[in-house]
Amino acid sequence: MDLISLILCALFIVLIIPSIISTIYHQYILRQNLKNIPQVGRFPFGVAFELVKLTDYERILWFAQRMTDFKDGIYIYWLGIKPLISIFKPEILEIIFPSTVNIKKGFPYEMLEPWLGNGLLTSTGKQWNHDRKLIGPTFHFSILDQFAVIMSEKTEILTKCLEKEIAKNPGKAIDIYPFANNVALDIICETAMGVDVHAQESDTKYTISIHRTSKLIFNRFLQPWYWIDWFYNMMPPGKEHNSLLNTIHTFTKEVIHKKKIARQSGNDSPSKNEDDELDIGKRKRKAFLDLLLDQNEKAETPLTDDELRAQVDTFMFEGHDTTAVAITWTLFLLGNNLEHQEKLHEELEEVFKDSKTPASVKELSQLKYLDRVIKETLRLFPSVPIITRKLEEDVKIDNYTLPKDTTVLLEIALTHKNPQVWTDPNKFDPDRFLPENSKHRHPYAYVPFSAGPRNCIGQRFALLEEKTILTAILRKWRVKSAKTTETIQYGLSLIYRPCEEILIHFIPKK
Repeated sequence: MDLISLILCALFIVLIIPSIISTIYHQYILRQNLKNIPQVGRFPFGVAFELVKLTDYERILWFAQRMTDFKDGIYIYWLGIKPLISIFKPEILEIIFPSTVNIKKGFPYEMLEPWLGNGLLTSTGKQWNHDRKLIGPTFHFSILDQFAVIMSEKTEILTKCLEKEIAKNPGKAIDIYPFANNVALDIICETAMGVDVHAQESDTKYTISIHRTSKLIFNRFLQPWYWIDWFYNMMPPGKEHNSLLNTIHTFTKEVIHKKKIARQSGNDSPSKNEDDELDIGKRKRKAFLDLLLDQNEKAETPLTDDELRAQVDTFMFEGHDTTAVAITWTLFLLGNNLEHQEKLHEELEEVFKDSKTPASVKELSQLKYLDRVIKETLRLFPSVPIITRKLEEDVKIDNYTLPKDTTVLLEIALTHKNPQVWTDPNKFDPDRFLPENSKHRHPYAYVPFSAGPRNCIGQRFALLEEKTILTAILRKWRVKSAKTTETIQYGLSLIYRPCEEILIHFIPKK
């Protein structure tokens, strides 16, 4: 054996073998600590190969079956040597959600950090506490009234786009998801940044980048071999992802820069330059960014430009697709439950009568049945079906101890369909949310916007947007779904996305 071979063998013995022994030892300790909890998947690969070969919709069925298999509401499934502790019983969720210590998101939210940085969704600890206090006032009721005007304007564009599509193909069902997606993108861009991207009328480099980046991240979640950053960045999808992020970040930074210059000059509404791709600050309105800059100027520790960019990008991400799928699923379910839709039309006629003017915030607050319809939709199709926590300390649950540094999956979708909590859980029934039917329900049985200190800061914004859009559509049309809840397919990622077109027939109201 030559000298080089001897050196390599020595390095292997000194460096690699101790690492392998250490990994095996820590795996042994970890598995001993978790052995009392029911488990799926065996060493060394767990259920990784089983899940990879399933379709998106088959994964939904796989998780639903686990709910039947593990009625105590807790189990572990292994992805390789990584244990994911899945929880869906309200009484156990109540131990995790309110914690002010176990607030770290962990896997798979790390994959969002290249886009969102340390924004409110991905940050933790002192930074998260600082940012939450800073951002909280920007979602005050009085500010939502300002945003409502923008929502109404964009919704008016939506109804015109639908009218045009219906006229082009009379009697043909329309895929509602792209329309919901574009109106949500229009609303979030103007409310977040004060930018009119005209997403419903034409594509721009920025809107294309937002759509495509969301798709690439979704695909990455489903392909474990792409979870390794350096490997993903070498592959074509990773290179495309990074190029698109450069476009998104450049745009957001430019908007922040222009806003700051405008504020310094005393003009909060900079005029549009001829070479601007988008209409930036076309009206003197307060966008989320303006409000954030207001708060930032008062803060003891103001956010840097990169931190501001992360917060705005986070607002864009969280307030876009989540709302779009909620609107899509609401129309789909109403189109499958015509008797409930008829009750909703009766309520709309009672509140609006013959009026053709857009709904006001006060009128929307009177739509109690619509409120229950949205709640029931978010029970059946919570926009974010799973939330994760990486434990910062050991957690005791009954006879189980969940060790520090393990990842817990808070399975909202399974909780919302748990037959131990909900009678006939797959049935669409808005009256579940009548006060008399809700008063004895466990407070963590229904958590579509998360719960505890990390609950969704923009939930009032989201509900106002959904009500504005749904009301405008249903005041003009009755809807009928081309497919049923039993035949439609959808996929499990960070949000509940449809795996196929959500085809809806729009019938003009007489």
